[in-house]
Amino acid sequence: MKLASSLLFPNQWRLLASPPQLYLPAFIFSTASSTPKSPTFWSPTLRQCRNLQTAVSPLVTSSYLPTSYITQKQIETPTSPEKKGPPMQESLGAFQKLPMVMPSIDLYSSALRKSKRVQPTKGIANIAKRERNRGAKQLDALMKELALPLKGYMESFPRRRLLHPYERSLIELTLGDGNYEEVLGKVDALRKKVQSVGKEHASLCAKALSKREAEDRLSEGVEKLELVFQQQGIAVDELLSIAKVLRAMPVVDLEMPTLCLVGAPNVGKSSLVRILSTGKPEICNYPFTTRGILMGHVILNYQRFQVTDTPGLLRRCDEDRNNLEKLTLAVLTHLPTAVLYVHDLTGECGTSPSDQFRIYKEIKERFEDYLWIDVVSKCDLLGGGSPVIYAKEDISNDEAEIIRYRETGPDGSIHVSVKTEQGLSELKSRVKEVLSSEMEKIKSEVRVDPTVASS
Repeated sequence: MKLASSLLFPNQWRLLASPPQLYLPAFIFSTASSTPKSPTFWSPTLRQCRNLQTAVSPLVTSSYLPTSYITQKQIETPTSPEKKGPPMQESLGAFQKLPMVMPSIDLYSSALRKSKRVQPTKGIANIAKRERNRGAKQLDALMKELALPLKGYMESFPRRRLLHPYERSLIELTLGDGNYEEVLGKVDALRKKVQSVGKEHASLCAKALSKREAEDRLSEGVEKLELVFQQQGIAVDELLSIAKVLRAMPVVDLEMPTLCLVGAPNVGKSSLVRILSTGKPEICNYPFTTRGILMGHVILNYQRFQVTDTPGLLRRCDEDRNNLEKLTLAVLTHLPTAVLYVHDLTGECGTSPSDQFRIYKEIKERFEDYLWIDVVSKCDLLGGGSPVIYAKEDISNDEAEIIRYRETGPDGSIHVSVKTEQGLSELKSRVKEVLSSEMEKIKSEVRVDPTVASS
């Protein structure tokens, strides 16, 4: 470039010194035609330089970048907040994408081992300079080995507002309201503290005046980072527990019909799930045996369907419901479900038939658009005798509908017994019919163009 510049005329050199608007080679080649009054003489040496100038370098943010780099990686231009679109909502399955979280003690031990392997920069003859270089580099490496995984956790764990409504409900009802965000906040605070302490002590080590002082500064920095992790590292262990809980949540497919078993506690839902699907829920003779959402699958005519066992519902308003009951309502609200409502008229479940009837009417009215199957379980225990009446029940003001419900259950209900297998064939046939209808309903909703529907 020196040789080329020495052969340029004064006018050309003045133009080259001005802010470049075009590619440099194109400008050099065009200067001969830009000054017709003073013909340019091209010496053999200049012609050779001209042929060698093949790299094209446009001016980007006050520096030259090779064209090949721009082709491979487009230059990112910051977008204004007004032009940013709304954040994309996650689809179902975000919990299965959560990263593996290391226990805090393992995370610190691994970072410490890696930092101790860092060597000083080669070529430093002075012992004091070499030692402070080694100390500063090791503290910086320890800080990064601790902070980078924490940053990765913060970026990999999804924000609750971007999750599907069903998964948002699972986080709130399983972990408690606000606990998820609180733990992520603690992890981020730990990351910032590690960065602050690491940078501070690495800087002090780099300013040490002797070998002994550099060694002391290194030891102090390592001890300080260890103390920070001892005091606040529990946030990493809490995040590990959250990841285990969320990753164990059943995977739900929104494009696959779901049969949701609903009813009062201990009415026999779990037994029917075992009969109808691959799910293996716990079966015990006490209320709220099902303490979460359990998903099984059933294959009918080479098609796969989901079957969900849910916690039981008691007769009370939504504000008084516990988190297990709210899980059941979340499944019904946010998933494409058909309802299999289970009734127990034997008196074994602990909820009176009158209360079951009122719960049933409330849920039926709330989800009236859902495909529905009514099942009366444990029919082998009914025996055709008089209906069960609890001592606390006042039957004097009962409506005819409740009286009829105590005897036979809802109109059109299927009476089944898992013990004697009575009614199971009819139930399976009805389930197949309902799930096939639900599949057609989902397909029709997918085929509808939202823009057409809105217009």
